[in-house]
Amino acid sequence: QVQLVESGGGSVQAGGSLRLSCKVFGYIYSSECMGWFRQAPGQEREGVAVIYTGDGSTYYVDSVKGRFTVSHDNAKNSVYLQMNSLKPEDTAMYYCAAKYAADCGFAGYKYWGQGTEVTVSS
Repeated sequence: QVQLVESGGGSVQAGGSLRLSCKVFGYIYSSECMGWFRQAPGQEREGVAVIYTGDGSTYYVDSVKGRFTVSHDNAKNSVYLQMNSLKPEDTAMYYCAAKYAADCGFAGYKYWGQGTEVTVSS
């Protein structure tokens, strides 16, 4: 059974940085899509960044381009989200997700973590 566990959330002031980690437990191929999503209170969940671990290709939602970086370490079965220049509007619960696919986007993720909370104060 695949299990995803996020860590690294916290509270920071605007302009600060956080690094989220997602550890994957259980059998998983070396080539899959790993995504980061977020959901702010009262809002729908949105995709933030995805990475295809087969070739390292990435995709970001426009609101985080240039500020967030998604990366992975296959040897550690982990994916990361480096968040810089954080803004109050980045405040949300952040989730890690995975799916076996070569066509990465923000839809169709099968495995989800429990989330880690990020709060950015102005």
